Parts: sequence; structure tokens; C-alpha cells
Amino acid sequence: MKPAAPNPQRHLARIVFFSFLLTFIASRVLVILIMTRRIPDLFLHTGETHVHHLNYGIFMLSTVGAVLLFVSLSARAKQWTAAAYGLGMGLTFDEFGMWLHLGGGYWQRASFDAVVVILSILGLIAFAPRWKRIGVKHYVMAGCALFAVLLFAWLSLVGIKHADKRFGSKLQWLEESGPQ
Repeated sequence: MKPAAPNPQRHLARIVFFSFLLTFIASRVLVILIMTRRIPDLFLHTGETHVHHLNYGIFMLSTVGAVLLFVSLSARAKQWTAAAYGLGMGLTFDEFGMWLHLGGGYWQRASFDAVVVILSILGLIAFAPRWKRIGVKHYVMAGCALFAVLLFAWLSLVGIKHADKRFGSKLQWLEESGPQ
């Protein structure tokens, strides 16, 4: 039996997945380092306005959309475009909570939840087996994965409530006292 040819869309989905994930992690780490004053304030300020990184993501997503609409791309250029798309999504969805609650704080749970949902969808697109290849072992593994996800969600809720009680005021203080 001949192995299936690699799927270029799945490869692009994997690039988007990893660039999105790494951008989210890097964004969170940089914000924490800036807020705790371990690195200099890298935030862009125009006058009294702090330009949030979700704006960079929106501009990047707009540029990627224009490129995909108006430029014929090689396979290599599509890979770079997929990386830029994941980067833009990571920057934008890292501050998703601010979309919902304008003027709200950076540490909103909605941002984290949005990132988890998007990563889950991208992960399925990038790594799930093709429909023709799904067998009993995949259903068993999907059941185990579903159980693990539900357990993780429950533990996360318990952990977040505990972390909020223990560190919520510290995070709030960090946000209020950090660079504006």
C-alpha cells in the first residue's frame, strides 16, 4: 500500500499552529517581564495612548489577507504567509478579552479561553488523521483525549480560582502599577 501524499494545507496549518502558539507564549512572557520591570518598557506610546499588540496583529492579518487575495504565491511564500498569519492571530487573540470588555485588563480569562479554543481547532486541522484512515483505535484515543481535556478543563477552573484568590490582587496591582 502506497503512503498518502503529504497534504500541503495540513503543513500550512501546522505552521500557523506553531507560530500562533509561540507568539501567544512570547507575548505573555514579554508583558510579564515588562510589567515586573525586568526588561525596559517596549510598549508603543503615541502621546498618552498605549498601542496594544492586538493592533499589530490586526494590521498583520489585514496584510496577510491582501497578499492572499492579490498575489500569486509560491509554496515557500505560502509558508511565510502562514507563519505571518499565525503571528498576527497570536498577537490579536492574546488580547481577545479587550475586544469584549473595552478598557478591561490584560489578564482577562476570555483571552486565554479564546487562545485555547483556537489552538484546539488548529491542532485538529493540522494533526488529526484523514477521515478515510479513522479506525477504532482513533475513537479510543479520541475518547481518552476528550477525558483528558475535560479533566484539564476542570483542573484549570479549580486552579484558576485558587490562583485568582492567591495571585489575583498581585496581577491587578502589576497591571495598575506597570508601564501604561
